[in-house]
Amino acid sequence: MSKTSVKSTALEQRVSLRQHGGGPWSMQILTRYGLLLLCIALVIFFSLATPSFASMLTLQAILSSKSKIALLALAATIPMIVGKIDLNVGFGIVLWHILAITLQVQYGFSWEFAVIAVLVLSALYGLLNGILVALADIDSFVATLGSGTVLYAIALWHSGGRQIVGDLPDAFTAIHHTEIAGIPIVAFYVLLVAVVLWLITEHTPLGRCMYAVGGNPAAARLNGISVNRYTIGAFIASSVLTGFSGVLIASEQGVGQASVGMDYLLPALVGAFLGSTTIRPGRVNVWGTVVGISVLAIGIAGIQQFGGDFWVEPLFNGVTLLLSITLAGYAQRRRLLNQKAVQRSQAVLKKESSPTPETDLRP
Repeated sequence: MSKTSVKSTALEQRVSLRQHGGGPWSMQILTRYGLLLLCIALVIFFSLATPSFASMLTLQAILSSKSKIALLALAATIPMIVGKIDLNVGFGIVLWHILAITLQVQYGFSWEFAVIAVLVLSALYGLLNGILVALADIDSFVATLGSGTVLYAIALWHSGGRQIVGDLPDAFTAIHHTEIAGIPIVAFYVLLVAVVLWLITEHTPLGRCMYAVGGNPAAARLNGISVNRYTIGAFIASSVLTGFSGVLIASEQGVGQASVGMDYLLPALVGAFLGSTTIRPGRVNVWGTVVGISVLAIGIAGIQQFGGDFWVEPLFNGVTLLLSITLAGYAQRRRLLNQKAVQRSQAVLKKESSPTPETDLRP
């Protein structure tokens, strides 16, 4: 039986104002939307503290620089829904962005073929990781750490440890640098991917099965859900989205180098873990991930405008990761306690409402 690296609760017990009172209902609203309120509060604070923060240039800079991290965080969210962790959101983009450039610069392929080749190879790589986790029964953290290190070594061998530079077609660089109404096109990529993932995970049987697998793989298997198939599919989807992010990085930088991956791994995981503490606390969810990345992006941008040093960003990401994991665990425990309390109250009400058997008082 495959191991579960991350708990992903499948069902959510809602607290109503009429049945449970104002206290529990207010606490649920604060827990669910507290991170979103913090995001708004940070925008107001930094706008008042540094008037230059509330500008179109700041918005464009945040969207342009953090959209790839948002895509990678969404990529990490997919395996987390089925209870797994995919570290290749950091390792994978190292090879994928180098390959997207070398196929054009060194091998003369068209940019369309280079993009398709990267997506196909990333899908095959995701299939390999899914097989290692689902069929070989290796813990997802260990499996993706090992395969990711191998992928990083291949990137070093392929690039010779040097930067890959060359003239890239304007159409390829436009994949990242195009703007629509002053908004970088990469922000629309994030919105499109988030909407599609939200529709799939929240409004289709596929998404419900994924949450069931993440919540309790044994129970999901007993209910006829193919745990291995959903696990492998999650890793394939995550890897393809990572490959697309690598293409965007190649389009943005125009240079292939093996040192870029680790800059994306930690903030992507932070965003996914932080997202499990909001919107649906204790449950990995798409919009929570988007809000988590927004908090990171706004916080780091504001600190940098205050003149923060270069080490502030990794410190901020590391502290936020520890905090997000702590809050995620607390939210999961709280939800389990609330569910048990509601079940007990329902059982008591059912017992009180059931007719009592007549007692024979005759001597």
